[in-house]
Amino acid sequence: MKTSQGFCLVEGGQVVDGTGSPPLADGAVLIEDGRIAYVGPRAQLPPVSPQTQRIDARGGTILPGLVEAHFHPTYFNVAALEDLDIKYPVEYVTLLAAANAKLALECGYTAARSGGSLFNIDVWLKKAIEEDLVPGPRLAASGREICGVGGLMDWNPDFRRIGMEGLVLLVNGADEARAAVRKLVKDGIEWVKTYPTGDAAAPDANDHHTLCMTAEEMNAVVQTAHNHGLKVTGHCRATEGIKNALLAGYDTLEHGTFMDRETMDLLLERNVPVVPALFFELASIKHGPEFDMPQSVIDGHQETLEGGAKSARWILEEGGRLGMGGDYGFAWNPHGDYAKELSFFVNYVGFSSLDTIKCATKTGAEILGREHEIGTLAPGKLADVLVVDGDVVSNIALLEDRANLLAVLQGGVLKAGRLAQSGVQSKPEPGVTS
Repeated sequence: MKTSQGFCLVEGGQVVDGTGSPPLADGAVLIEDGRIAYVGPRAQLPPVSPQTQRIDARGGTILPGLVEAHFHPTYFNVAALEDLDIKYPVEYVTLLAAANAKLALECGYTAARSGGSLFNIDVWLKKAIEEDLVPGPRLAASGREICGVGGLMDWNPDFRRIGMEGLVLLVNGADEARAAVRKLVKDGIEWVKTYPTGDAAAPDANDHHTLCMTAEEMNAVVQTAHNHGLKVTGHCRATEGIKNALLAGYDTLEHGTFMDRETMDLLLERNVPVVPALFFELASIKHGPEFDMPQSVIDGHQETLEGGAKSARWILEEGGRLGMGGDYGFAWNPHGDYAKELSFFVNYVGFSSLDTIKCATKTGAEILGREHEIGTLAPGKLADVLVVDGDVVSNIALLEDRANLLAVLQGGVLKAGRLAQSGVQSKPEPGVTS
């Protein structure tokens, strides 16, 4: 991905650096050749060249680019589980994934971790983004997911003779789990996504208290993945599934819904980040009836919402780490609504805006393993910077509306926002350099 050339100064607003520290009034961020050279009070800014490009924050907020830590680029208008794998042909899903990536960047998300993708589309999407063929967030790819046979992600009956190969690799036992990871190694993924537990969406056979993988299968996945330098995450709602994942050595947990003291102690001991992805539950409860969602499913989402919010508050209080991201791409939880997750954590869960922003920037970068490059505004880091028209600390809902984004910078290059739409450049010509 190309970075900007020369100097760019972002000034005239409060700086929220992503560490959780209080905002710095009248701050400035100086960018040199795509990296941050200075962050601090505008009054202490070192002399800058007259040729320096300037971006006026207009009294708003300057913060790190956001990180969507549970991104499903191939999900689009999903109304039933079957829509995830057989609604569209893979060629069209690829185009949809590119459109979703562009939208995420336009919403201020300069980085993302895939939480699973049809076939290995996200691997090639990442390559296209890095080579500037299509716009999108810096991406970590997961490719196809892994689940036990008969588990949450195994819904196509055998008589259809179509299997689940495009979306998920189904395993029976540790040997098949190892073989599945080896297939993903060949696909070029970075994260192995698994399904240790069920979900409210499948109340009859695989609800949110059901285990969908054995401890032996999970151990085999982790051992094989770590041997190849890959990281492992899992859809973990049931307490026993969370415990099995932590004991196996998972690198993150998705959801971490139903926690007890023992699992919390394991989580803290290993310092494993959790991505709760909770706004999806509220959206399912609110809009489920419109999509003929059975009451048993809605009731399950209500239990998951309450349990997940309780666990998230507890993790934060205990000093654990949380990332922000959600299952966007469902009909009632569409792509483009990513920042509703942040508002939800402030207004429903009870987090402060600064804590929520830290989760969506610093911790998100840590989950991607790129905290040395992105996630906070600090000298030496890539200039992935978001400039918002308004005080995000007092009103985090400003992030929900793309019209409030003045500038989305990625490596110092102006990629989106009102200034990009108006043709304003974030840097002087002659252009950019790799």
